[in-house]
Parts: sequence; structure tokens; C-alpha cells
Amino acid sequence: MFLFRCGSAWSQQPDLEADLAKGCLSAPDAFESDVWAKVGEAICLRCHTATGDAKESGFILVKPQSVADAAAISANGEAFWEQALRDENGQSLLIAKATGGLEHGGGQVVVPDSAAWQVLRRFVDRSRASGANREAVLAGEAKGAMGPLFQDVVMVSPTRLLRRVTLSLAGRLPTPQEHDAVAAGGIGALDPILDAVFDEPAFYERLKEGFNDILLTVGIEDNAETILSYDHFEKTRLWYQKHDLGDVPEEKQERTRWELARVYREALLREPYELIAHIVRNDLPFTEVVTADYIMVSPYTARGYGIFEGVRDQFKDPEDPFEYIPAKLKALTGRNGKTQESTTGFYPHSGLLSTFHYLRRYPSTETNRNRLRARMIYQHWLGVDVMALAPRSSDASAVAEKFAKPTMEAADCVICHKSVDPLAGMFQDYDFEGHVGPRKDGWYTDMFGAGFDGEPLPADQRWRAPQWLGERIVRDPRFAMAMVEHVYYILFGRKVLSPPIAIDDPYFYQRRCAYRAQRALIESVAATFRESNHNLKVVFKALIRSDFYRADGLAIGSPDAARPETPDATRSETPGAMRSETPGAMRSETPDAAWLAALDDVGVVRLLSPEQLERKVGAVFGKRWGRLNESLEILYGGIDSIAVTERNPEPSGAMGAVQRMMANDVACEHVARDFRLPAEQRLLFSSIELDVVPGQAESESKVRQAIVALHQRILGREDAADSDEVDRSYGLFCGILEEAGRTKGIEPKESYFCGGREEFRSPDPHFTLRAWRAVVSYLLRRQEFLYE
Repeated sequence: MFLFRCGSAWSQQPDLEADLAKGCLSAPDAFESDVWAKVGEAICLRCHTATGDAKESGFILVKPQSVADAAAISANGEAFWEQALRDENGQSLLIAKATGGLEHGGGQVVVPDSAAWQVLRRFVDRSRASGANREAVLAGEAKGAMGPLFQDVVMVSPTRLLRRVTLSLAGRLPTPQEHDAVAAGGIGALDPILDAVFDEPAFYERLKEGFNDILLTVGIEDNAETILSYDHFEKTRLWYQKHDLGDVPEEKQERTRWELARVYREALLREPYELIAHIVRNDLPFTEVVTADYIMVSPYTARGYGIFEGVRDQFKDPEDPFEYIPAKLKALTGRNGKTQESTTGFYPHSGLLSTFHYLRRYPSTETNRNRLRARMIYQHWLGVDVMALAPRSSDASAVAEKFAKPTMEAADCVICHKSVDPLAGMFQDYDFEGHVGPRKDGWYTDMFGAGFDGEPLPADQRWRAPQWLGERIVRDPRFAMAMVEHVYYILFGRKVLSPPIAIDDPYFYQRRCAYRAQRALIESVAATFRESNHNLKVVFKALIRSDFYRADGLAIGSPDAARPETPDATRSETPGAMRSETPGAMRSETPDAAWLAALDDVGVVRLLSPEQLERKVGAVFGKRWGRLNESLEILYGGIDSIAVTERNPEPSGAMGAVQRMMANDVACEHVARDFRLPAEQRLLFSSIELDVVPGQAESESKVRQAIVALHQRILGREDAADSDEVDRSYGLFCGILEEAGRTKGIEPKESYFCGGREEFRSPDPHFTLRAWRAVVSYLLRRQEFLYE
């Protein structure tokens, strides 16, 4: 169980595993959860470090290396204590400096009478109180202890967890053999099943889709072949225009070439994600995502690079546009005959860092100077949002007037630019579009020199700068945690928590407790990831086993309390990610608001993406709906990776309409079709026929058992025949029959509203076909189907 104890004593070195096991039981100490969390970490740590702008100030803080780094918190507590006791003109040095007095180099960072000022004021008053004891002040008084983070949280059963995983990662339902294995062996039987899932093509489609949500490299605002520079690939990048079409009639050749171009462009855009799939499929260290000295090419893209003849024999099918193999490019030669510098004779491949796709997706300008590329590299590969490193200057014009080189001299600018600009300089030999081509006037002199994390790029390494950078990125502890965060996003559909910043939030402590619990999980999985030689499959397994992923509901309140009254499940029923509808022993108390605040981001409840919804329909019914593409896909919260780059997790009225369309269409198509098959071949109604009508005990039992089977297949629920859930579906079934029976003029055929095609006009003398279609349509609108 991954729990975290919020508020360990500042002066003790806690045992991480023991802390995780105890949960959030103890009260927070005054320094860590109040002064440090609200002011020290959020404000002071930006400059007051051994290498920061305030390194000469005498007030030096230590950045904690993990949520369990009590030594750092202890050192920081000492530093704040000393500053609080120092007196300057009758005022605490801590308050005076923070509010901009005494020529504080950082200016005013805390506004008098603000929430942050009140935090410091309380700390200073306690520190200076008569008889104040340092340890007592830093440990503080109890502030409302809370129970373990996962107390009264119901974990999903092993079999339902299996269904969740196979649908999420492989787009299919579990096989009977897999279900039986997990039912007998519990969660421990899941590992070999996951190993099999990791061998399925569908998993790699999901993996590539998930990483494009993060990297967005398919979002090229031009024909994909423009990724390849005209200067270096002039004769090959448009190969399809002169390709031998064999026996294709002349009148069809133009259309054939258009199709060649379309497929070639798609194959090019897939290359970055084929590299990711290749690394994971072959259990290679995932560090190769930024260090691989090769790219992935297909028969079509190899022609674009001009290397097809050299690699033709390595393809199983040289005419398959989407078969990919590793390959290397020779050092590029421009139209002027000049060859790019390379001591090896090859282009300096460094995973995605050096791909034309990545550099083109994040272009540069004369004023941006590769800073966008640097920002995205920090974000994608180190999990650092450089835009959040420091507040923006309130008066940029004043800064520009005061300093000749603001980005190298003004404190508010330097705090970001001393990290961003050196990394931007690593790509000085690439032009705005991501093609190889140094700036004619040389690199900018009003920027910090090329390098990474304080280490300058050696002159003799400039020709392979991306490789030099990749080697350092993967050695950085932040790389492993960033990759765990990416897998977390793929599995949970949302980003990991950031530290809470609203320090006057009454539930600040609970939100910070949840953040620290999640960080403990991320750090623990990252350590396992590193120990596995950076095998990404290990990360999927570890997160799936975690309580954060297995959490399924709150064992508090009525099972029906939070369920929507209408069939449409277009919103999450409880605040945050948790839901309260898991069958089982329930307590009658009302959930505590503070506890719910801590649980706000626990569990997996997210609206399925258009792609996931299509796969789920296909898994349950044997055929996808097929309409969630192009404009309808965007309407349903999808992305195009260019203008729309974030999925919409909040259902809208239009999305609700799409859900109703899907539910009606799928029910129309599959209910009658299923009944036309022999019982042993049916997916939905293998145990009932259309002439079974409620009225007698035996008939009612058959209908209820059929509903139980539908609930299990469509929703993954394990309901009893006499449960409230089955009662609802049974009541809908009977209501349709009653209404049809008393309404005059209804033709005894399935429905007029199933497209008007004769194949849907099945005889329905008892109106049971109509009733079953209504039940299936209802279930398809339920949260359990539309959400994960």
C-alpha cells in the first residue's frame, strides 16, 4: 500500500516504508507543513540555495531530494529559526527581508498582511515567545490529525482490475482463462497476464497514442515530408512523385500518387512513436528515448531519407509502409556540397532529441532562440515546468531599461534563463524549422553559454550536442520520475498532482498530504524503474498494483446516494476522482469534507477518449461504432495535436448528445443481430430468447439472469439478480413492454428508429426486442461504460 504519513517530526530521519504504512495519522508539524510548504518551498527556495542567486546571503536552504528527506527539512528548519531570532531595528530579519526591506536582493516576495506574511508572523512569534523551545516550535501543535489516506476506500476486486487493465491497455475484454486465473490467484496472478498484454499489438497502439498526447509530434502544420529539409533531402523527400507505378493505368496514376503521398506522410509522422514502441517491445532501457543512436524507418520513409536501397533487405516486406526497423543516417550533405561535421561519419542521433519531427513540432524564431525547445525538453524529459520557476516581472519595460542584458542580469529573469538558455544553446546548429543549419551570424552572445545544469558544453562536443545532452538527461534523477509521470498520465488520464499553492485553502494540509502521498508513489516506482535498467513495463506493473490505481469507491454512505438519476452519465458523481457506488459493506456516515479533499485525485474515473470508447465498443460488441473520427472525434474531447492539444475531461452538452447517438446506434445494430445468431455464438443474449416475457416466476428469473449477464459484459459489474441495479434494468424492460402493449398502432417489428434499413426490421411480436434494445441503450449511457 502506498500511503504517506503527513507531518513527521522535523528532527527525525523517518523510515520511508514505516511512514507509508502508517498513513496520514499524525498531526502535521508546524514547520514542514506550514512554514516550509507555504513559504519556504514555494518562495525562498527559488534563490536561497548553495548555487542560487542568494548563495552569498548566509540564508541557505536545501532542496529536499524526496518527500522523505527529513535531513533537508531539518536543516531548513534550523535556517528559518535563526533568521526568525535575528533582530534588525526591532524587527525579525525573516520578516524584514521577505517584505523587501534591508535591501533584499529578491525585492518584496511576501506582501504584508497576506496569508504568507501571516504564516511567517506566527512562526516568528512562536520562536520569540518567552521560554520558546526550538524543537517544540518547529514540531508545532496538533492541527487536526486525519486517518490513513485509504481508510474506508474500497479497492477494486482482482477480476474487475483485470477488466480495467485489459480494456485500458489492450482494448479487449479478459479471456475466460485470464478471468479464472485471477479469480483463483488474486492480484498476484495478474503479472503473467500483463506480460502477455505487453506482447499484443494493441498495447503498442495505446502506448504510441498515449505518448503523442504528451509529445504531440504528429501535429505538423504542413505536409509531413517538409520535416526533411530541402537542403539535405532535395532529391529524395518527394520520391512518390517519380515512383514507378508498374501496371497502374495512366488515368489512375494521379490518384495512386496522392495515396502514396498520404501513406508516406502518415508513416513519417509515426516514426517517433515507433521508436518508443521498439524500445519497450524489446525490453531496451527506456533511456534510449533520448539517447538512441538510430531512428526508425519504414520502406516508405527510408525512400524519403534516401537510404532505402541500403536497408531494403532488412524489411520482411519492402512494400509495407508501416513496417519499421532501426537505421542510421550518414552525416548530412547540403546542396552546396558541405557535409555536416561528424567524427563518426554519421548524423548524431540522440533518440527523440535529435529527430526532425521533435524539433519541427517545437520551432524557434529570432527572438525565441530555441527557448521553446529547451522548455519542452525540461517538461518532457525531466518533468520540470520552467514557466513556474519564477513569477513574471510586474514591469518588464523597467527591467529592460535598468539592465543591458536582462536575461543575464535581472534576478527575475535569470532564475529561469540560467537553466533555459544553456539548454537552448545545445541546438544552435539547428534552424527555426528543426533542420541542420547553424545561424550565419553565430550564436547569440547575450545568452548564457550552451550546457546543462551548470556544466558547459565542451567545444569538441558541439558536433554531437544532442547526444551529449541526452547522456546527461538520463543520469539526472528527474528523468526516471518524469517517465513514471508519463505512464501515470497514460493509465489515469490526468497529470500528477502539483504542490497546492492556495495557502489560505482550509484544506491545504489535506491536499498537501495527498500530493506527498502521490510523490512517495512516484519516487518509489522511479527507484524500481532505475533498478530494472529502465524497463518501462515495470512502471506499468507497479502503478497498476498501487492503491491509487486500484481505488474504486468510498465505503461510506448509501450505495445509491451518488448515482445519477438519469441514464446519462455525463459527469463524475462525487468531487474529484472517487465514486461511491461499489457494492459491499457501507457505513452510514457522511464523508468528511477534509477527507474528500485529500482523496480528490485518488482512483481512476475519467471520461474515455474517443479512441478508447471506440475500442471498448468493439471489445464488448465485436465491432466498433465507427463514427468517432474527424470532426466528431474533436467534438467528443479528442485532439488534433496542433490547435487542440489537450483532451477535454469535462463532458459538455454536445458530448452528451454524442453519447446518446452512440448508445442508440450500437443498441440498434447489435441487439437484433445478436438474437439472429445461434445461442452459442451470441455475445449478449446467450441464455434467453425473444419469446421469454415476464409474468411467471421462471420467466422473470430468466430475464433477470439475462440482465445480470448484460451488466457483467457491458459494465463489468458483478450484480446479484435481486440487486437494486438489476431491479432498475428489469423495471425499464418491463416498462417498455407495458407501454408497447397499451399503445395502439405500434407495428410488431423491432423499431422505426434503427436506420430504416430492412436488416433492422426484425419481427418483434412480444416487443421484447424493443425492450432489450432500450436496456442496452441505457447501459451504454451509464458511467461505468463511458468512464474508466
